[in-house]
Amino acid sequence: MRDQAEKLRAKIEQLNNGAQSKSIAVVSGKGGVGKSNFSLNFALGLAKTGANVLLFDMDIGMGNIDILMGVTPNHTIVNMFEDDLKLQDIIEKGPNNLSYIAAGTGLSRMFKLDFEKFNSFITQLEELLQEYQYIIFDMGAGITEESLQFIMSAQEIIVITTPEPTSITDAYAMIKYINIHESETPFYLLVNRAYSEKQALSTSKRLGNAVKQFLKKDVRMLGNLPDDRVVLKAVSHQMPFLLYAPDSRVSRAMLKVVDRYTENAFEDKPTSSSYSFIAKLRQYFIER
Repeated sequence: MRDQAEKLRAKIEQLNNGAQSKSIAVVSGKGGVGKSNFSLNFALGLAKTGANVLLFDMDIGMGNIDILMGVTPNHTIVNMFEDDLKLQDIIEKGPNNLSYIAAGTGLSRMFKLDFEKFNSFITQLEELLQEYQYIIFDMGAGITEESLQFIMSAQEIIVITTPEPTSITDAYAMIKYINIHESETPFYLLVNRAYSEKQALSTSKRLGNAVKQFLKKDVRMLGNLPDDRVVLKAVSHQMPFLLYAPDSRVSRAMLKVVDRYTENAFEDKPTSSSYSFIAKLRQYFIER
């Protein structure tokens, strides 16, 4: 085990300055705020620009990315570990040439695999970084000890909230908890289901000021999505709303969010952390 750990530490040093795709963790303080719907349509919006995008459903046991797209995947992350498949074997293709990995059901302790299996998983994940410009991890609602290492390893974290007071409180708690463990990773805020631009701006300001005052950290405002009935209709038809109603208010708003993100509209947008995504993931695994 010592020799294996030494080899992993050496690998970390090699990865420190390596270029790679952008890894993004999408999180929420509670369920029911539209996190997975955002992840899916945000990924599709990025793919629409011509980027190679991989959407990774990390809500193991309760994932619904495939359901939102109305597709039945041939394999899931659960199959990978139960049937000894390669990570490349379980990548599926969705609309707009979007690549995705379905979460599957039945495997609730993915992150407590033995050393060899977890190391193999990380190594295969490292190889995927050469193929995609964006890897988006749609994390489960809330946070667990097992998922925290993926969230902390991501280069950027997008927090989804709604204007509801409980949602704002939960989003703040999520940011606070992650920031305690990893203070360098930048946070972006997306306000979902806003009734008006004014309400969205008020929500962003309220949460952003709280994080600034009590955590001494800036949260970058990614934008907002309106409360649009098209979303519910798209879900019932098992289609992403960008495809179901491309001219709807929510679809236009999503494309603005994508444009704002890809055009580097944030003047003080930070550079990547000194440790790469894979290097940090390996580091957390060694130390746990």
